[in-house]
Amino acid sequence: MSKDFDVIVIGGGPGGYVAAIRAAQLGMKTACVDNWLNRDGTQAFGGTCLNAGCIPSKAMLESSELYHRAQHEFTKHGIQTGKIKLELDAMHERRLGICKQMNGGVQALFKSNGVEGIAGTGTVLGSGKVKVTPIGKGDAKELSCEHIIIASGSSPVELKIAPFDGDRIVDSWGALEFAEVPKRLGIIGAGVIGVELGSVWQRLGAEVVLLEAMDQFLPMADQQIAKEAGRHFKKQGLDIRLGARVLGAKAQKTQVKVEYQTGDDKHTETFDRLIVAVGRRPNTDSLFSKDSGLALDDKGFVKVDETYRTNLPNVYAVGDVIGGLMLAHKSSEEGVACAELIAGQKPAVNYDTVPSVIYTAPELAWVGKTEEQLKSEGVDYNVGTFPFSANGRAKALEMSVGTVKLIADAKTDRILGAQMNEALIKELVTWIRSNLGSDYAWPGNFRELEQCIRNILIHRSYKAPSSPQRDGRESLTDAITSVHSTAWKISRPSSPMMPASTATSIRIMCGWVWPPVPRAIQKSSRAAYSR
Repeated sequence: MSKDFDVIVIGGGPGGYVAAIRAAQLGMKTACVDNWLNRDGTQAFGGTCLNAGCIPSKAMLESSELYHRAQHEFTKHGIQTGKIKLELDAMHERRLGICKQMNGGVQALFKSNGVEGIAGTGTVLGSGKVKVTPIGKGDAKELSCEHIIIASGSSPVELKIAPFDGDRIVDSWGALEFAEVPKRLGIIGAGVIGVELGSVWQRLGAEVVLLEAMDQFLPMADQQIAKEAGRHFKKQGLDIRLGARVLGAKAQKTQVKVEYQTGDDKHTETFDRLIVAVGRRPNTDSLFSKDSGLALDDKGFVKVDETYRTNLPNVYAVGDVIGGLMLAHKSSEEGVACAELIAGQKPAVNYDTVPSVIYTAPELAWVGKTEEQLKSEGVDYNVGTFPFSANGRAKALEMSVGTVKLIADAKTDRILGAQMNEALIKELVTWIRSNLGSDYAWPGNFRELEQCIRNILIHRSYKAPSSPQRDGRESLTDAITSVHSTAWKISRPSSPMMPASTATSIRIMCGWVWPPVPRAIQKSSRAAYSR
């Protein structure tokens, strides 16, 4: 009996739609089932990232930053703008327009690669069987397939002490849709999402208070960089209160009353709006039937092995639903790898090179291991730092806040971690892709790489060695723009997210540009590019 599809992907976010496209490119008949509905009731592929997370939040971050700079920085450049007026409706219209374009990009990719997009809720009935319940009217139907890829994503965690009401108490999606700037905004959680959303509304004029239960700011990041960022955010006006454990929140007619505790002291605050940003949970509701036997761990994530296989034959899972870093580019990498594994290839995802970014002003980025992690592991390392305040280009851009920090193995010079601001990445990559071409064979050491990038930024030119030695290594432009060419091709038309390895390459490279190469790191030419 013939099957309806070779592969059915459940979930149309960055992990799901990328996996579906890659599977189709590898010759498999593929369908992608997704049940996302926008506020207006329209169905759209792209998941949280394209519709309510990564993309719309970055749109609002950019708009709010421009508004803030027009108010406070343009005069330094000799630009007189007069009275600045905020049109929040126009910002929202721009945000929604970008999301719509991204949705269209996914649909176009589906069409060009032969992926069948199905609007509905996918439920795993067992190996090779998926029930699709359509959105709105219509009967559910059962589809057969050889392989199933679960990429159902995640949703914001809702606190019992602060339940969402869609008005006064909202999640991260609702936080992007305020019809007016709150006079006073409370945020539970000072992680990546909380800080980004707080930055948006603070720059637009809100008084923002972040209540973080942990005593440490951004514990996942290198603490030298995190502490520096925390001080700067406070200077910007963000009121970050660490060790603040929220006891309860009650929505009233025009305000939200929040009770929290610091040490032995209890406090009460009132806000116009309250955002809850305390993490995300896996989307497993309606994901599988009770008799399917799909195994979850104690936190509700789908259990997989190192090849993304679940306990059910030919059923795989990738992205947020399996835990780990909940990042769009990490999910996409896993989606590509999973499709290639099904096709009989042998891909691998290096989780040590997955970068993290906080899109504040200044932006924060880190990749690899932090100094704290290396200390706990007993690794012998060298550290090099350089402040942006001493960099001429950063001063010219009014982006002189922040530090580049590189950590290298003391014996091999191998880069173990990098933390930095990434304001010049776009300019750098554009030049390299346009001018060096694909024939430049990068020899694979940091001395040559440093010279290349330093010359680009300072002189706007670079002449490659006349007789480069490939010795089996990829070209420089390949390293920067297409480390995993397939993933790059998939992600570029539909999302500004780059594959993890691509972004890692760029960030590590830029870390070697702005500061002089630390003496401790540049002890030999043995340092080889590692992603």
